[in-house]
Amino acid sequence: MATTDGAGGGMTEPCERCGLETLHDVSVQIRTESRDGENARFSREPYRVTECQRCGFRRSKRMNNA
Repeated sequence: MATTDGAGGGMTEPCERCGLETLHDVSVQIRTESRDGENARFSREPYRVTECQRCGFRRSKRMNNA
């Protein structure tokens, strides 16, 4: 679970690589999953992307499980 660090510095959450609760940059990206010409415009999905500010480990998770 993501929490704030209390000082207004960002989001903290567990890092798989560090094994610690660290500050993370968190964003949402819209990605096209299909490379098929006509269907590509209908295959965009939101992903939650996190990057540990301590070690740089980056993880993305699909937010819409259709």
